[in-house]
Amino acid sequence: MKSITIKGSERESVGKVSTKALRNAGLVPCVLYGGNQAVHFSAEVIAFKNLVYTPNAHTVVIELGNGKTFNAVLQDIQVHPVSDKILHIDFFQIHEDKEITIEVPVKIIGNSKGVMAGGDLRMNNRKLKVKALPKNLPDYVEADITPLDMGNKLYVTKVPTPNFKIMHPENTVICQVKISRAAMKAAQEAAKAAKAPAKGKKK
Repeated sequence: MKSITIKGSERESVGKVSTKALRNAGLVPCVLYGGNQAVHFSAEVIAFKNLVYTPNAHTVVIELGNGKTFNAVLQDIQVHPVSDKILHIDFFQIHEDKEITIEVPVKIIGNSKGVMAGGDLRMNNRKLKVKALPKNLPDYVEADITPLDMGNKLYVTKVPTPNFKIMHPENTVICQVKISRAAMKAAQEAAKAAKAPAKGKKK
């Protein structure tokens, strides 16, 4: 999985007053969990652009001004309900010998027979939770829709999972091919035409 670096500064004070002052200064208060103790730090809002405002999944290298470096993943993010401004971010420290769970996007490949016949591809899950060692975390889950005909569904059990596990029930649907209105109308018209008597023939 691709990684991005976030440079920040460790926080000495974590009260409401200092947190508000950080936000007013254009900084985002953050906490890193998963180690011996929680690490409180802050970083500029722009540092999170490629982490938060993207459909892709990343691991994170947190570099603090005191020389401390941590490998982590985004755990939780709080945003303002009106302005969408980032208010707070929680990270979880990762260790090379411990599996972690993270949400990754689904990448559709192939050409569905059902779609080519006029069906509509509907995405039930654009992201899936996977579990693996940090070195085996995938950038995405690859879903091949080639076998799907109209009315077919693609389940999580049908996608390859080398070196990682999908943390969803076996009956979880990734996507499906629905019969489109146009295809349904064409089928209905074809059925009517088949039932109608041929011209020139008596009933």
